[in-house]
Amino acid sequence: MNAPASTKQQSDFHRAERQAHVVRALGSLLPAHALLWQAEDTTPYECDGLTAYRQRPLVVALPETEAQVQAVLRTCHGLGVPVVARGAGTGLSGGAMPHAEGVTLSLARFNQILKVDPLARTATVQCGVRNLAISEAAAPYGLYYAPDPSSQIACTIGGNVAENSGGVHCLKYGLTLHNVLRVRGFLADGEPVEFGGEALDAPGLDLLPLVVGSEGMLAVTLEVTVRLVPRPQLARCIMASFDDVQKAGDAVAAVIAAGIIPAGLEMMDRPMTAAVEDFVHAGYDLTAAAILLCESDGTPEEVDEEIGRMSEVLRGCGATALTVSQSEEERLRFWSGRKNAFPASGRISPDYMCLDSTIPRKRLADILLAIAQMEKKYGLRCCNVFHAGDGNLHPLVLFDANDPDELHRCELFGADILETSVAMGGTVSGEHGVGVEKLSSMCVQFTPEENAQMLAVKAAFDPAGLLNPGKVIPTLARCAEYGKQVVRGGRLPHADLPRF
Repeated sequence: MNAPASTKQQSDFHRAERQAHVVRALGSLLPAHALLWQAEDTTPYECDGLTAYRQRPLVVALPETEAQVQAVLRTCHGLGVPVVARGAGTGLSGGAMPHAEGVTLSLARFNQILKVDPLARTATVQCGVRNLAISEAAAPYGLYYAPDPSSQIACTIGGNVAENSGGVHCLKYGLTLHNVLRVRGFLADGEPVEFGGEALDAPGLDLLPLVVGSEGMLAVTLEVTVRLVPRPQLARCIMASFDDVQKAGDAVAAVIAAGIIPAGLEMMDRPMTAAVEDFVHAGYDLTAAAILLCESDGTPEEVDEEIGRMSEVLRGCGATALTVSQSEEERLRFWSGRKNAFPASGRISPDYMCLDSTIPRKRLADILLAIAQMEKKYGLRCCNVFHAGDGNLHPLVLFDANDPDELHRCELFGADILETSVAMGGTVSGEHGVGVEKLSSMCVQFTPEENAQMLAVKAAFDPAGLLNPGKVIPTLARCAEYGKQVVRGGRLPHADLPRF
């Protein structure tokens, strides 16, 4: 039932009064153009890349200096106002969705590359610098920044740190965590803080791995020092076709078992390759049930040897066709399809929900077969693309957000994929984060005691709970309610499936 008009009026009055109070407090700290509160100005900030969940913020602050950021945090902390830090808004789990009674802290104006040190092979950049811009700045020195999310043309390094982003080359070169040396910023109350350092080791507890991937709950990142790596002399990519997803999944495990660590090892199923090929014309085999993209980089001798070994393994696993890139242009064309999987899906559906669970590599075929059954169960289509080399899934469930029933079925479909992944020995998130999307599924992944420990870590950094509240870590009450639906006697759904 709709709330009585008087109750809604009271709620609107309370919001307007609170908003005016926050605007007055921040208005003395920021120039007029750096503070937004009118609906037409704040609506563009109501969601990140996960468009299914929206919330208009009370106020948007766009500071231009570190002193302004610190002042905003101190003021909000004193007022008890929640703060949600935001970068480019490319996240896919609702991690940057605003708080209805809080301030969205946009860090888009912190976009300067402060230093590139070719001798130390590092770059120090502000949090709003785009991922790809780091590699562009390092290119004259023959260096680049290895983590390359598909959104690298737009996503920022601050957001990459928040989500511990990966990319198609993370199998060989690692995630953000493995390529970040130092993070500097502020705690919720405005206290300056620094994690890690440019030396081999930093004094005190190693808290850098705790902050990377913390989704803006522990601190606000303003500056990052990243590791740069030499650009390889040569890179070549194999496109391998398979007439069966089981064979393709087995081939992924076989490549790694052979002691080969490709620069990239990606997998796409037939619906995904069809959507991509129609969009970018990458030259994909549309007759294949699945294709693998396997890349080797290094010296010409190293690449030739590794391409030969991978080709032998792939043929032994039943590849029906192998195409090896013969030029840099062709290699980039192969990858252009994979990099454009998300926008290609957006062309064939009004909306999509991109999941992000992980599983052991040897279960790739099992999860694909399970997803195929879920398509029938929920009456929705799903295109699948994987960071296959490290078992990171990206199923894209296609739906229409304007249809409440489709949205509900999509949410159930997504939860089913996540929980099945956990039952197969995986996790609910590999690189997109939990945000608001996977809160309930965290109740399946972790026990109440484990959630309580994570909440204790959050409280150690942010005792008032003002940084990005209500996300990432589910409350015990939420898990208890969710448990009534999915957990029976302390056992997970799909408990009959083997755990690894």
